[in-house]
Amino acid sequence: MSSVSNNSVLVVIPTYNEIDNLAVIAGRVLAASDDVDILVVDDNSPDGTGLLADELAAASDRISVLHRPGKSGLGNAYRAGFGWGLRQGYEILVEMDGDGSHRPEQLPALLEGIVAADVVLGSRWVDGGGAPVWAFRRRLLSRAGSLYARVALGLPFADITGGYRVFRSSALTAIDYDTVVAQGYCFQIEMLWRASRAGLVIREVPINFAERLAGESKMDLSIVVEAMARVTLWGVLDLPRRAVSILSDGTAPDSPQVHRGLAHAHSVDGRD
Repeated sequence: MSSVSNNSVLVVIPTYNEIDNLAVIAGRVLAASDDVDILVVDDNSPDGTGLLADELAAASDRISVLHRPGKSGLGNAYRAGFGWGLRQGYEILVEMDGDGSHRPEQLPALLEGIVAADVVLGSRWVDGGGAPVWAFRRRLLSRAGSLYARVALGLPFADITGGYRVFRSSALTAIDYDTVVAQGYCFQIEMLWRASRAGLVIREVPINFAERLAGESKMDLSIVVEAMARVTLWGVLDLPRRAVSILSDGTAPDSPQVHRGLAHAHSVDGRD
């Protein structure tokens, strides 16, 4: 593992069988900003991704590698990466896929957004964003998933399932990230739900989602089933809290207007 540089931003990239993509993505990340480091979290990829990551780390003090014994879910990989980054003292931590679908060239815009926020969401479904490489059916499914989570959990955001995100270290502490239980892409929903309920300042920044550079998608039916089941359960359990808020002041607790007010009042490090 390479020594950690003096940068304050850590890009966490979970990998499993991404040997054809990792070197390209790492190079693009380092070129996108001189102020970021990379942590590759590899789940003992049988294709040799972990060994390649070690070679990249040996060649750059801005790249480090965290090896895990086996594949145990996206959520676990990010939690391990966040923990490593926080122990190293990083102030800003970024989620980024290792397949090229999250364009490193858009990272500076997300980092600009975190200046006045606790959490930044790279959003495909706000003005200026999109997923132009996707077929209509895939865009529809993604937007439907965000809509369902938005209604079930009362979240005032356009893109709830996206995984290109930026967190302040203080936000991760406020979320209590290490107790997040979801795996797969439901991890993104739970993290956002917790951030919203904690009253953090959350901003959406438009991104254009790309297709993976090479290799096969890790998405499967179990990921969709987990997300639907957990979101439904969380929504049902949260109904009493939301009903009390509606009865007391006439608005849902997580409507856009109330969310912005809560976020402003409870920003974790005092920004206005």
